[in-house]
Amino acid sequence: MLSVILWIFVGLIALILLALVIARRFSIAVAKKAAAAIPARGRFTEVSGGRIHWTDQGEGVPVVMIHGLAGNLHNFGYALVDRLAGDFRVIAVDRPGCGWSERDGDEQARIPEQARMIAEMLEKEGIGPAILVGHSLGGAVSLALAVNHPERVKALALVSALIQAPSQPAEAFAGIDIANPVLRRLVANTLAVPMSIRNGEKTLAFVFGPDAPPKDFRTRGGGLLGLRPEAFYAAATDLQCVAKDMDGITTRIGNIKVPVGLFYGTDDRILSAGDQIAVLRQALPDADIETLDGGGHMPLVIAPERVEAFVRRIAS
Repeated sequence: MLSVILWIFVGLIALILLALVIARRFSIAVAKKAAAAIPARGRFTEVSGGRIHWTDQGEGVPVVMIHGLAGNLHNFGYALVDRLAGDFRVIAVDRPGCGWSERDGDEQARIPEQARMIAEMLEKEGIGPAILVGHSLGGAVSLALAVNHPERVKALALVSALIQAPSQPAEAFAGIDIANPVLRRLVANTLAVPMSIRNGEKTLAFVFGPDAPPKDFRTRGGGLLGLRPEAFYAAATDLQCVAKDMDGITTRIGNIKVPVGLFYGTDDRILSAGDQIAVLRQALPDADIETLDGGGHMPLVIAPERVEAFVRRIAS
């Protein structure tokens, strides 16, 4: 009887391992297709801890765009870059570890480290001081740049920005809330891509909600790049760093001396507009606050004309 149970156990383990191997091979195949569909189209700058991929369009005062969690520079390229490139030098970056940028390890996922790496890229390329347009987690990175590297910052135009860590991640990010790095890597290399394909439409609808996501966001907005194991691992690691790093950034916002603006959709499902606005107002009473009534977390895609006008106002 004991031997039968043992053989059943061994058989189950073998089936699990086989399933993981199949999932891994499937993930690699999908990742190759995603990478081919949206190849790197910008420049690379080597920095300490990795390298930064960025695009450069237009001339004038530099506007540096920093995307949010699980995003990439195409989030801005969907609609906003072209609107501003006629009057500004618009630089969109892939945050370290995201899109086509690279980071050496988990330490470079820390929000101050991401800010340092971007600041180093800007310094190497002779860019700045710049107007930073930070979306969501990119807003937190922009704040870290302003408090730690003020010489690189001319103004902050924050969009749906993370100003203070929420008590818990949004429902859309429950699947990437994995504290253990070994488990994070295992899930990234096996289950993440199949689950992203299965739940992708639902997740995208939640992130954009109550607005409807554009049908071409996966291609034009860079969404397909999320179908890669390394993209999942980077996003899951970034999420862990929010709780670790945000208090140290939030408590120093009051030290920022440059103009600061914050644009928020009132019905944002990822971050509470009211909570985030209140924290910024307390730290910087003179901050320029603008809201989009009924808008969600992605106004840079859904209402680019409003965000464009907001950025231009902060820039002036």
